[in-house]
Amino acid sequence: MIFANPYWLLCLLPLLFLILFQSRNNLVSTLKFSDVSIFRKIENRSTKYLSQSSRFLRYLILFLMVITLAKPQSVNVEKEIMNKGIDIMMLLDTSGSMAAEDFQPKNRLQVAKETMKNFISKRQSDQIGLVVFGSDAYTQAPLSMDYKIIGNLFNSIELSMAGDGTAIGMAIATGLNRLKSSTSKSKIMVLLTDGENNTGDIDPTRASELARDIGVKIYAIGIGKEGGAKIPYYHPLYGKVYSDTLTYLDEVTLKTIAKNTNGRYFRATDTNSLKDIYEHIDMLEKTKIKSKNYVSYYDYFPSLLMIISILILFELLLFNILFVVIP
Repeated sequence: MIFANPYWLLCLLPLLFLILFQSRNNLVSTLKFSDVSIFRKIENRSTKYLSQSSRFLRYLILFLMVITLAKPQSVNVEKEIMNKGIDIMMLLDTSGSMAAEDFQPKNRLQVAKETMKNFISKRQSDQIGLVVFGSDAYTQAPLSMDYKIIGNLFNSIELSMAGDGTAIGMAIATGLNRLKSSTSKSKIMVLLTDGENNTGDIDPTRASELARDIGVKIYAIGIGKEGGAKIPYYHPLYGKVYSDTLTYLDEVTLKTIAKNTNGRYFRATDTNSLKDIYEHIDMLEKTKIKSKNYVSYYDYFPSLLMIISILILFELLLFNILFVVIP
């Protein structure tokens, strides 16, 4: 709510002084008697409070008159987006190797999920989709602008939910299937993996060439510390143990994918570096949002005027006809 003529609100100050002045004067008796105990017997509490309510009602009317003169209004702003944003497919590796704990105190998948969610929350007017992949690849969320729902979907992503292999080519192809009919001027993929392509029917390099042909840029992120890390698993007798096999990241292929699509390759070795990478991508792929604002006003003046008229009429009828107040 706003006031079209806010300076009228200054009149509330003299009204406040008037109320204080009259309340003090009412403490002084108009007629002085040496003993008023006799009047206690004929005192009627209902008429006493009724006579006081007359004064408060007049104060209320004066208050509403000042508010009415200030012209209170409610404002409704509707925004129309004039241009489309970017279509973004997020490709997340969920293979078993993402359980590696070189991103202490969390594993790679947990950190990847958190940073992806944060990246999505900063976008505006962009359509975003999500693909999870392992030995297989499937769409977790199609292109959408409902960032809250997409963010909540990350809570259901688990290790090995798409198999234990790493089908990078299949992941890119699945994302392209969602982007091929896009009419957006800018289409990108953010591919995050910690392994090398070891399964799937589509070669990652060939998939990147297809992406280039339909105008899709790929930002590839290799996650994991240099030299790899041991993968934890749960033994039925010994509980949590670590395998002797280290994870391996095929940076050559990821760099080729990025180069083929005019994208970029990044290496994330800890949580902070992964956050920095997403912030960098966020800056590279910004869309200028053009919008029109439609503002509509609702004026409370007529409603308040009607309330004041009813209160004045009520005050006249009640205290000048039904109940006559003697000063």
